[in-house]
Amino acid sequence: MFLASPVIFWQIWKFVAPGLYKHEKKALLPFSVLSSLCFLGGAAFGYFVVFPPAFRFLLGYSADFLSPMPAVNEYFSLSLRLLIAFGAIFELPILMVFLAKIGIVDVSFLNRNRKYAILINFIIAAILTPTPDIVNQLLMGVPLLVLYEISVLAVWVFGRKKLKYTFHHEPEEEFEEKPESELEEEFGEDSEEES
Repeated sequence: MFLASPVIFWQIWKFVAPGLYKHEKKALLPFSVLSSLCFLGGAAFGYFVVFPPAFRFLLGYSADFLSPMPAVNEYFSLSLRLLIAFGAIFELPILMVFLAKIGIVDVSFLNRNRKYAILINFIIAAILTPTPDIVNQLLMGVPLLVLYEISVLAVWVFGRKKLKYTFHHEPEEEFEEKPESELEEEFGEDSEEES
């Protein structure tokens, strides 16, 4: 599925694109490309940087009478969980810029709530890391902090101009108020015929 994701995203884009206006396509295409690159970068970081210590930690439960024999499905489960978790957390700058573009967050909001972001980052790191050791939690928590700071910078640079939604509609005709005598002439005859 990981290797097929570019084809899957391309198919989704080909399905959605015909329903979008030209200015919506221009706004959505950079987000799609950057989010794919961030996800792949996060997955690579998770596999090459975080996975080796996590796997060594799991193998560290060996003793004279206990030898580790991880099954292939456990290996793939651990690696897939790390790939998805790190791919998802590396989407943070893209998500923050998108939220800034639609007017939900801004730089002052992110700076004002930094202490809560640090706490939430380490809670997320504790939940998403597959092993209970502090090293793996730090290997996820520290990149989350760096990504939060990159998000603040990205919102400052790219989030200034909000997305404008334009609705294409025809102007309504102005309603002319007619005198009562004209209304009676128009509707008076029809109402008498109906009764």
